Amino acid sequence: MPHLYRAPGPQEPPTPKDARITHSSGQSFEELRRACLQKGVLFEDTDFPADSSSLFYSERPQIPFVWKRPGEIVKNPEFILGGATRTDICQGELGDCWLLAAIASLTLNEKALARVVPHNQSFGPGYAGIFHFQFWQHSEWLDVVIDDRLPTFRDRLVFLHSADHNEFWSALLEKAYAKLNGSYEALKGGSAIEAMEDFTGGVAETFTTKEAPGNFYEILEKALTRGSLVGCSIDIRNAAESEARTPFGLIKGHAYTVTGVDQVNIRGQKVELIRVRNPWGQVEWTGSWSDRMAFRDFRAHFDKVEVCNLTPDALEEDAVHKWEVTVHQGSWVRGSTAGGCRNFLDTFWTNPQIKLSLTEKDEGQEECTFLVALMQKDRRKLKRFGANVLTIGYAIYQCPGQEGHLNKDFFRYHASQARSKTFINLREVSDRFRLPPGDYILIPSTFEPHQEADFCLRIFSEKKAITRDMDGSVDIDLPEPPKPTAPGQETEEERQFQALFKQVAGEDMEVTAEELKYVLNAVLQKKKDIKFKELSLISCKNIISLMDTSGNGKLEFSEFKVFWDKLKKWMSLFLQFDADKSGTMSSYELRSALKAAGFQLSSPLLQLIVLRYADPELQLGFDDFLNCLVRLENASRMFQALSTKNKEFIHLNINEFIVLTMNI
Repeated sequence: MPHLYRAPGPQEPPTPKDARITHSSGQSFEELRRACLQKGVLFEDTDFPADSSSLFYSERPQIPFVWKRPGEIVKNPEFILGGATRTDICQGELGDCWLLAAIASLTLNEKALARVVPHNQSFGPGYAGIFHFQFWQHSEWLDVVIDDRLPTFRDRLVFLHSADHNEFWSALLEKAYAKLNGSYEALKGGSAIEAMEDFTGGVAETFTTKEAPGNFYEILEKALTRGSLVGCSIDIRNAAESEARTPFGLIKGHAYTVTGVDQVNIRGQKVELIRVRNPWGQVEWTGSWSDRMAFRDFRAHFDKVEVCNLTPDALEEDAVHKWEVTVHQGSWVRGSTAGGCRNFLDTFWTNPQIKLSLTEKDEGQEECTFLVALMQKDRRKLKRFGANVLTIGYAIYQCPGQEGHLNKDFFRYHASQARSKTFINLREVSDRFRLPPGDYILIPSTFEPHQEADFCLRIFSEKKAITRDMDGSVDIDLPEPPKPTAPGQETEEERQFQALFKQVAGEDMEVTAEELKYVLNAVLQKKKDIKFKELSLISCKNIISLMDTSGNGKLEFSEFKVFWDKLKKWMSLFLQFDADKSGTMSSYELRSALKAAGFQLSSPLLQLIVLRYADPELQLGFDDFLNCLVRLENASRMFQALSTKNKEFIHLNINEFIVLTMNI
């Protein structure tokens, strides 16, 4: 018998803990609704007001929108009428066909739909003008509450609407998704796979139809059977081709939904068919088989198929596995951890590094299967501030067995064991790999250096895999302060210092911060190997804070001599990392310089330090470098002293303590 896959498959969507409340009041949907019913008012969402700020951020509406509730548009509004189906989704005046294609696909999976569109919502008893929807974002589910005021023109919905004008679930879902992303305008342009993942928390897989495996029909058949969401599109070569109509009635650059596959017998021959839906509800395929098209025509006319799997199981295999997943949240920060791809060796090593330990082989295999999905966060929400989707990817290296962040030389001499197929400007890049058991270093990055974004990295493995952020710990290894030189053993340099120090300090042989500034600058200006303007007063105040053992706010000569030994070492480090002898150090070299000085910092702490001390060109002068080192050592010694004296007194870890005491 011919069969059409429409029902949800056996695999349930991810169902984590209860969705997180996102309304600014901190109240849940039920609490907000109950409060409105008690007061006898309809809910008005101040987080997403019914005005132009929720519509557009770069343009003004071309028509006068009027925000109306469904009961003001029709006499008998219904939330869902006769079940939520793909015919409930008709595109309006917003270029979000990608979202509509995903919603149409969502209606084919009842369990996934029930997660996104919670039951027990209606315009009947208990109606208070409030609805809620749930979306997956960066490894957690969010509960998004909205009021039911919708943009209209002449009593018709302007954006997404149902073919039945009395039904409103799809229009309200679009509004909730617009709120999640900041505005309706933020929904213009996109890829259906993005919304599919937000509806399921699933794993994306993309196929190019011309290069797809020979069993591509079976792959799509299996995907639909498992309840996967499937979309397709035709590529455009330039902007002029966007939404251009082909001779067969298809639209280029437009997002379609694959809603079913079937086989029929024609004159003893099996013909594979596929059903594809246009969210516009018009402009139809005019070739063979009308609304259903032959699969060979589908492969010839469509370029890309996007599948959102509810589990990471490969569609090429029959086996269904239990998957382990680990999640890492991170950031690329300009000047510290935004190193770009391997093409940029000088900064590539500064990217976040995650250690992946594959400990168990697959059943009956010599290798371990895992899937890596790298997602850049909130780029659609940030469009109003000029942010674009960045070109991202990742590389995987064999771990050399050492602990800590790998340096530049490692990547100079070692090739990657695996990498993402390409660096591409999509929200998420995901690929499947098989590698022998062992330890690996995974490096997510943007293609170009200095580009900032937050990211979510998910690693799925068939067997238990252990992952660890190589940049998450702080290790402070400070040498004991050197003892002062015994009388009669001073060097010529120290005797000259003593004379200058006595001249400035007077008989008490103590200097204030202002006097210390004069002494240090007078000495350092004579050194020709280091370039800088002068040490700042704030640096000298910090030096006294570090070295003053008597607590009188001044520096004695014996304390100064101890500091001078430190200063010579720090100057040597600065010169080592001032590669071009310009008198400045790249902020990307700061991690190595600080490590050489005894400070191995976590990436978040390093990012804060770069923001505090680097200039707009991501450079640090010697005064900035010195100030940073002095304050780091001061904070570290304070932490060690307090935690040794009274362990119950310190409730912060060293990361938090340094941030607090350094005021960064």
